[in-house]
Amino acid sequence: MGGNPHNSSELPTFTLTGLPGLETSQHWMFLLLGALYIVSIVGNALILFIVKEEQRLHQPMYYFLSLLSVNDLGVSFSTLPTVLATFCFHLRKVSFDSCMAQMFLIHLFSFMESGILLVMSFDRYVAICNPLRYTILLTDARVVCMGLSVIIRSFCMVFPLPLLLKRLPFCKANVLSHAYCLHPDLIHLPCGDITINNIFGLFIVISTFGLDSALILLSYVLILRSVVAIASREERLKTLNTCVSHMCAVLIFYVPMVGVSLAARYGRHTPQYVHTLLSLIYLFVPPMLNPVIYSIKTKEIRWRLGRMLVGTKF
Repeated sequence: MGGNPHNSSELPTFTLTGLPGLETSQHWMFLLLGALYIVSIVGNALILFIVKEEQRLHQPMYYFLSLLSVNDLGVSFSTLPTVLATFCFHLRKVSFDSCMAQMFLIHLFSFMESGILLVMSFDRYVAICNPLRYTILLTDARVVCMGLSVIIRSFCMVFPLPLLLKRLPFCKANVLSHAYCLHPDLIHLPCGDITINNIFGLFIVISTFGLDSALILLSYVLILRSVVAIASREERLKTLNTCVSHMCAVLIFYVPMVGVSLAARYGRHTPQYVHTLLSLIYLFVPPMLNPVIYSIKTKEIRWRLGRMLVGTKF
């Protein structure tokens, strides 16, 4: 075998699992996941194409939506190789470096999604609470800076994770609970002291997901306060309707994430397939549903999509 002998002897390989306890359903699960991948990839690619082609959509809100679609494509493509290998080709072994790279990408896109939802909530806050200053506050340059800051923050948070794992000794069977590499799964495998890993993991969760969700909640409190001040009931509903897509995107991202966290902390005696299914929902459902929600709720996207698909405007 070629390669560095030091690396091959020191760095372990990991064994991926499909659905523990549901082995007889693996083929059906692959068909389901395949359908989710197709909807996610096609849906997000269509959103990107429509925003690029439709001049009316060249606005901050749709630039952020495009960033969300790129991120959702990243989530789908980062899990795809090992999911295909596990469910379709029954190849369950993955090298240490490949596993670390996948873990890095999955968590990078996960943190980025949280940041993108935060800047999208800021966009809705300015549009509703400060409409006259919308174009002044959200210039193209500022939108680019906000997008870059989300990417840089996520990279800086996730970058140390593989390095902190690489320094630890692995002496167990190294069987993972999923068909992909996740940090909460990997952290239970080393034989050494994982205190630093746990502290750093908790720090990045609080400083990203915790902070972002608190700020998103605050933005909606301020939005609701402004909406309540609108005299006309029809205007109130019309204003709130501009936030429905974003609120749905926030819920379908944070609710499964909270479910995964609670199951990891308090569900130690629940069957393993429950944890696996929760993680599948967390990673597969938001990239699939986001383009569907925005296509249904956004008139301009719906109009262009209808014209593309059936040649009619609806």
